[in-house]
Amino acid sequence: MITVQKTTASQLSAATIAGRRVQLYRMARLLALFTIAYNLIEGLISTVLGFQDETLALFGFGLDSFIETISGVGVLVMIRRLERTAGTSTSTERTEFEKTALRITGWSFYGLSAMLAVTTVLNVVTGKVPESTFWGVVIACISIAVMTVLVLAKKRVGKALGSIPIIADANCTLVCVYMSIVMLISAFVYESTHFIYADAIGALGILWFSIKEGRECFEKVKGHECGCESSCG
Repeated sequence: MITVQKTTASQLSAATIAGRRVQLYRMARLLALFTIAYNLIEGLISTVLGFQDETLALFGFGLDSFIETISGVGVLVMIRRLERTAGTSTSTERTEFEKTALRITGWSFYGLSAMLAVTTVLNVVTGKVPESTFWGVVIACISIAVMTVLVLAKKRVGKALGSIPIIADANCTLVCVYMSIVMLISAFVYESTHFIYADAIGALGILWFSIKEGRECFEKVKGHECGCESSCG
């Protein structure tokens, strides 16, 4: 009788743990889908307003959001793969689709960096300045708030699952927070003081983060799961 009760309790415990993991992976997928949708909307709004106001930092920020969308698709596929292969020897092996998405994302970040470098130099040489950076301030504030919530949620899920790749994705989302802070500062400085180099400095900040993110993409292709130069703990 005692043996039967112990077996039943063990089965219930295993079922509870399995159910919890299903819920956590479902949350991870929802967070990945939200990240993709948010970056698409943010990218569209930022590039349109950046082009209209002739603010390079906001326009570059929008292009970065589009690139993050490609990365987000790769993350979503990764999460589905982790759920499907949990506990197996292949759980840490990236699929060819994931590697291709990372390579495309990496080269896109490098392309964005080159474009920002050339355009920033041209703007400084010609003395071109934004008409306004008001929308840069607004979008940066919204992005900081949204991305901070996403970072905390992704880290909580990743730690509950004991998943280094999901925690690494949270760390990469944190880079988006830093990028938003750079844009906020440059946009606010220009809007309040009209310092002619403020937008160019903001664009260079985004350029620096783009190079960093591009490098991290290629590191992940090599199998270095804990990316974005952040601790996995």
